Amino acid sequence: MKKLVRIFVVALLVVAAAMVVVYRAVNRVPSAELPVNEQVLAIFEDGGCMSCHSADPKVPFYAKLPVAGKIIMKDIDSGYRAFDIEPLMKDLEIGAEVNPVDLAKVEKVVLDDRMPMPKYYLVHWGSSLTKAKREIVLDWARQERIAMYDDGLTGDRAAEPVRPIDSSLETDPAKVALGFALFHDTRLSVDNTVSCATCHALETAGVDNKQYSEGVDGQLGGVNAPTVYNAVYNFVQFWDGRAKTLADQAAGPPLNPIEMASKSFDEIIAKLEKDRKFAADFKKVYPDGLTEANITDAIEEFERTLITPDSRFDKWLRGDDSALTADELAGYQLFKEYDCATCHVGPNLGGQSYELMGLRRHYFADRGLELTVEDNGRFKETQLERDRHRFKVPGLRNVEHTWPYYHDGTRVTLEDAVRDMGIYQSDVDMTDTEVAQVTAFLKTLTGEYQGQLLTNANTK
Repeated sequence: MKKLVRIFVVALLVVAAAMVVVYRAVNRVPSAELPVNEQVLAIFEDGGCMSCHSADPKVPFYAKLPVAGKIIMKDIDSGYRAFDIEPLMKDLEIGAEVNPVDLAKVEKVVLDDRMPMPKYYLVHWGSSLTKAKREIVLDWARQERIAMYDDGLTGDRAAEPVRPIDSSLETDPAKVALGFALFHDTRLSVDNTVSCATCHALETAGVDNKQYSEGVDGQLGGVNAPTVYNAVYNFVQFWDGRAKTLADQAAGPPLNPIEMASKSFDEIIAKLEKDRKFAADFKKVYPDGLTEANITDAIEEFERTLITPDSRFDKWLRGDDSALTADELAGYQLFKEYDCATCHVGPNLGGQSYELMGLRRHYFADRGLELTVEDNGRFKETQLERDRHRFKVPGLRNVEHTWPYYHDGTRVTLEDAVRDMGIYQSDVDMTDTEVAQVTAFLKTLTGEYQGQLLTNANTK
């Protein structure tokens, strides 16, 4: 009996020693001699991030067990829905600039000490994110964001996830003038009744304030028209991201059978060439004359001027503490606390990633309406199941003027949209006070166009 006890004790000591060795190995802080991107990469690898936040998760052997497997696969599904870490890991491997959304998401969960999850520790007890590792990651995130933007922010605000709008962007005035004319030209439509400005009027904040816009013959589209203001800051265009550039986007509506319904750009060009003065003016800027590429290039150049800097929030970011009220500032803090600023980042507070509509709760089930093809979002383009109901995140600049909200235009008031986003994206039931504060903050994002505060002629 005593011999068995001794054997048991020795075995325990061996296991304990092995556990200590493993724990120290896993939790060892990466060498400070390594480049910071390699340090952070090692921390994420040691922390087991790829176990859940990846299309090819590293599933442990006990995932084959009935109960454990069900729990593990549910966590993996949830983790991957929320965040795919592979692009970030690849950026770290090659020392490239990371996506600002990836940066914000990682920074927030580390700040909140939410990852790895406590239950992950139960079977991966050596994967804790130590204080030293947290400091490395958070310092990297701060420095990465400061280097990412050349906007002159200083102090603590230099590391804010939300950035100010540029005062101007470099453009070609001659191309801008042509683009302005084309943007308002109904000859881009088959029956000369619809222009870009029909759905994106400058005097109504770049939208038409309709759930679905009207095209030729009064046909209704199936998705809410996003604002054209500040679209230059989006990494792709359209809710489903099917256009990579503003020029690509400009090429879509003229040939869309519901929107402008022209048969081809040759048809459009034939009409424009009949306008001898316009054709001559166009050729002065584009020597090869009217072509699809030149038409869309001119529209893109004009749309690059549709930026709205100098909002009150921008002034606060640049150091004017008097620019925001106490409630507005409280709203911004809630905006960050409830993870809104992990997707709505950068100068346009969005437009930098695709995100799942209904991340935490079932938006489409609660909506109570029949699903449409537009509800598929990015899935329409990729046919990847992960992309179903995933949309380009809308920018929030001038959002008080761009109702109704969401891709389906189902929310008319900003307050309702704020409350819903808390529920469906963050699993937070905000109080009336919190909704009012976040709404107040969002209204500080209204900027100036051509030196005048942006307004909406549809506002009653």
